[in-house]
Amino acid sequence: MSDTIELRIYYEDTDAQGVVFYANYLKYFERARTEFLRKCGYLQNELLDKNIIFIVNKLDIHYKKPVLLDQLIKIESSLSELKKASFSFNQRVVINSQIMCEANVLCGCVDLETKKPIALPDELRKKMLDKKNAS
Repeated sequence: MSDTIELRIYYEDTDAQGVVFYANYLKYFERARTEFLRKCGYLQNELLDKNIIFIVNKLDIHYKKPVLLDQLIKIESSLSELKKASFSFNQRVVINSQIMCEANVLCGCVDLETKKPIALPDELRKKMLDKKNAS
């Protein structure tokens, strides 16, 4: 199932030409993944209190068309793979059904103190799987 958030492009998002600066797409995708977790009933600060963090292990991104100042974008996110200690998202930035940028992001579940991989909490894993299978 695909989750969607909307964002407006502001001056702070753009370069001198009024085009979204390439690294800002990473922030947009991060926000969308965070909202996905929120919809699963998990807040980042609550996971942090349990010494659980998520890190980006791998990112494959394709910039297709420029996004400009003041445009309204949708960030669509769908869980593509769920493993014991990692998960992948297919994400894209869309304007009026036109794909502007797309990425595949592999995230790992890590213990905050040891910085070593750990299994996703069982309840979170189940909710993520339920959300994935709902599509």
